[in-house]
Amino acid sequence: MERLAYLAELAALQLDGLAHLVLVDATSPVSFFAYPDKASTLVPEGCTVHTLATGGDDVVGALEHLADALGAAPDSAVLQPASRRERPTGALTAETVCAALGAVLPEHAVISDEGATGGIYAAGATAGAPPHDWLTLTGGAIGQGIPVATGAAVASPDRPVVSLQAEGSAMYTLQGLWTQARERLDVTTVLINNRSYAILNLELERVGAGSPGPRAQRLLDLSEPDLDFVALARGMGVPANRAKDAEDLMAQLERAIDEPGPHLIEAVVPADF
Repeated sequence: MERLAYLAELAALQLDGLAHLVLVDATSPVSFFAYPDKASTLVPEGCTVHTLATGGDDVVGALEHLADALGAAPDSAVLQPASRRERPTGALTAETVCAALGAVLPEHAVISDEGATGGIYAAGATAGAPPHDWLTLTGGAIGQGIPVATGAAVASPDRPVVSLQAEGSAMYTLQGLWTQARERLDVTTVLINNRSYAILNLELERVGAGSPGPRAQRLLDLSEPDLDFVALARGMGVPANRAKDAEDLMAQLERAIDEPGPHLIEAVVPADF
């Protein structure tokens, strides 16, 4: 199933033209934030919203009844074909980092996604990967990625956990790496570092604040000094390395996923992703 985009403008395009929207253990889609001259609700005009089942209902049973009512055969569903992304080569970019994830993601993995702008290609890159669970931002705040990955590893110690993490958001809860080291949790953190709060730069533009000047831009910059996540992770007991290119990232990912315990791989990518 196609995931709704993070940006309200893109999600509205995905939903445009719908006559009926059926909610199954889900709420009606709304924008993350309220912006001038942008709709808060993403339901297109003229679309009727139907609540089929909520979290307290028999969700699977409700879907089965709906399929029976529509005469949909159990084998009529069109599934995403199994596929692997080609192993990326060359310079590290947000796209090659996500392609690497899609190329090596193990079966039954749990992904904690706080890649922000750096993880924009991750959903498409992993669509044909072996079955896995995806845990992502639901409330509009940042800093949940490392704690969510830690909790997933505690809850499912027999499953590999991959934490796709943006560097700005990581600075909110980086101490979670120490917990991963202390508890020997199988979490592989892919730290996408573009040395900028790029998501906040994007939101500044969307809120209609105009072109930011040098002082405003400096507030959202994460250089001077550059953050050294390899040193920070090692200081909390997590083995860490910085990938030199896509080939090196692939090798480090495969090794980290295969070895028990936590690991961190820093991937420095261009700020314009």
